[in-house]
Amino acid sequence: MLQATDFRDVITGSAQPQITTGHLNTKVVTITRDAEEQQAIAHILSTLDEKIQVNRRMNATLEAMAGVLQSWFVDFDPVRAKLDGRKSVGMDAATAVLFPEHLEDSPLGHIPKGWTAGKLGDIGTNSRRGVQPGDIAPNTPYIALEHMPRRCIALGDWGESADIASGKSAFKKGEILFGKLRPYFHKVGVAPFDGVCSTDILVLAPKSPEWFGFLLGHASSDELIQFTDLASTGTKMPRTNWSDISSFKVVLPPKLIAAAFTRIIQPMFDRIHANLHQSRTLAALRDTLLPKLLSGELNVGNDSRVRVEMARQP
Repeated sequence: MLQATDFRDVITGSAQPQITTGHLNTKVVTITRDAEEQQAIAHILSTLDEKIQVNRRMNATLEAMAGVLQSWFVDFDPVRAKLDGRKSVGMDAATAVLFPEHLEDSPLGHIPKGWTAGKLGDIGTNSRRGVQPGDIAPNTPYIALEHMPRRCIALGDWGESADIASGKSAFKKGEILFGKLRPYFHKVGVAPFDGVCSTDILVLAPKSPEWFGFLLGHASSDELIQFTDLASTGTKMPRTNWSDISSFKVVLPPKLIAAAFTRIIQPMFDRIHANLHQSRTLAALRDTLLPKLLSGELNVGNDSRVRVEMARQP
């Protein structure tokens, strides 16, 4: 199998080394497997990739579903449904009865009767748990801004703490990570495990468990991102802070409604996190099997190790 060193004689450029298609055509690759075995190898690898893609699509669907439910607190859909004499879509009777039938005036405009005008800091907090490199256990998961995708709550990429040389922030599974550097990048996600993160990431948590869904919905909303972007300080490297985020005005529902919302979306995030961990395991298995299959170290048809590893995957 070709290695990077096999291309030294055709690499051009010093500052930015590159290889052209013509250079690649000068190399001879010896294929030692017959067509049937090549197809078997391709089937194994494509099966793993397909499972990863299925998990990604499932997570995107679950995240979209949670986002739609956020309309409870923004557009007040269940209340407006009652005003129009309609049933709330996707809501059971026990939950629907928690919502009032009328709107009333408030400093934030028309809001559901009995709800209050408040700030995000009324129900959320910034967990400040600084930790130094020497106090971080080996193999602790580490999340930096580059690990966080834009506009995606599912955090499926992370590193390890081995190379950490400066202070970081500790977080716990289920807490909300908010990228404070260049907040317009819209990097907000839910921690899938306990770990440490860059100090350019704020760790947010509800003051009590029932407010988790409400806090997450607003923290990841376009409205809050725009608000923090406008309030950010710094020209080249604008940053937001918890003081600004906590001042974001919101309409606060009764705790029973906040708890009902969290109860509905929590299983969605449990499934998202399970999919993330499974996909990472599948990707590691694929990357481990690939060179061994191509080199002949593992035999698709006869080597029981391949069958055992594949059988372990759900």
